[in-house]
Amino acid sequence: MAGATEDFSSINGDAADEDVKFGFKRPEMYKVSLGGTMDPYDRHVFLCYKNPESWASRVEDSETDLLPKLLSSALKARKNDITVKTKLTICEGGDGTEFSDGDVLIFPEMIRCRGLKDADVDSFVEDVLVSGQPWASGVQEVLTGSHVFVCAHGSRDRRCGVCGPVLIEKLKEEIEARELKDQVIVSPCSHVGGHKYAGNLIIFSPDAGGKSYWYGYVTPDDVPEMLDQHIGKGEIIERLWRGQMGGPVVEVENGDEQKLPNGKDVKKAKKKHKESSDQSKKEENVASCCQGANGFSCCRDGSLEEKSGSEVHGKKGMGKLSSLIGTWEQGDVLAAVAVVGAVATVAVAYSLYRRSG
Repeated sequence: MAGATEDFSSINGDAADEDVKFGFKRPEMYKVSLGGTMDPYDRHVFLCYKNPESWASRVEDSETDLLPKLLSSALKARKNDITVKTKLTICEGGDGTEFSDGDVLIFPEMIRCRGLKDADVDSFVEDVLVSGQPWASGVQEVLTGSHVFVCAHGSRDRRCGVCGPVLIEKLKEEIEARELKDQVIVSPCSHVGGHKYAGNLIIFSPDAGGKSYWYGYVTPDDVPEMLDQHIGKGEIIERLWRGQMGGPVVEVENGDEQKLPNGKDVKKAKKKHKESSDQSKKEENVASCCQGANGFSCCRDGSLEEKSGSEVHGKKGMGKLSSLIGTWEQGDVLAAVAVVGAVATVAVAYSLYRRSG
C-alpha cells in the first residue's frame, strides 16, 4: 500500500508541476496588460478539419493536410483581391462534433458553407471571399447562437495544449448546467496568436453582429463569468480582454475622454480631441476678429482669409510701400515748391535793391 501511495503522490506531483509550467499557475500569468495584444482584422474564416490531437504544428502548411494547405494558399494568392483583412484558423470537425470536416464558418457574416472539398477551394474563395456572393457550387446557411473557440493546439504550444481542453470541458459543463446547449457552441481551434496568454478564447455572438471578442489568461474559474456577463449580458470582461475584430472598443465618457474597455486612456484620441479643440478656438478667434462691433469689421477684405499667407503678406507690404511712396512724393513736391518760391523771393528783393542803389 505504501508503494501505491507513493505512485499516487508522484502522479499528483507531476500534474501540479505541469500546471506550474504550462497551466493556469504559470508565473507569466497576469504579468502584462492584455488590451491590444491581437492583430486587427475584419473577417475570420474557420475551416473545420479533424481534431487538435491530429493537427501538425503548422497545420495550414502541412503537406499531409491537403485541404487546410489549399485553402491557406488560395487566401494568400488572392490576398490583394479580398477587400477585407481575413484571418484563417482551423477548428475541430468530424463525427461527434458540432461541425463536419470541410465545413467553413465565416464571421462576421455568420454563415456556414458545408462540405468544402479540395477541388472546390478556388471557386469557393472566388465566390464567397472575393466577390461576396453565395457559394455557387455548395450549400450555404446562416449560423445562429454564440460560438466560442478555444485554442487547444498542443502541437504548436504546450500551454494551449494543457489549458485549452480544461477550459473546453468547463465551458461545456457550465453551458449544460445553464441549459444553453442550443445557444452556445464551443469548439477547439488551432493557433490564434499569443500562446503566452493561454487560456485563449474567442467569442462570436449574433448580438454583436458576428464580431469577435478575444480573451486571454482565462481560467476555469472565469468560465461562469464569461457565460453570464459576456454572453448573457453582452458586457466585456475588461481584465481578460485582448481586443476584437474590426478594432478596439472605444467608450466615450463626459463627451471628450475616450477609454479602452481595460480602462487605459487612448492618448491619440485625446491628442486629436485637444488639437481639434485648439483649432476651434483659433477659428473662433479669427472669426471674432472680423466680426467687429455695430456692423463694422476690422477685416477690409474677407477674401484674404482664403489666400495664402505669403500672397496676403506681399500685397499688404506693397500697399504700405505704395502709400509711403505716395506720401514721400507729395511732401517732396511741396518742399520743392517752397524752395523755388523762397529763391524767387530773394531774387526779386535783390533785384529791387540793386535798382534803388
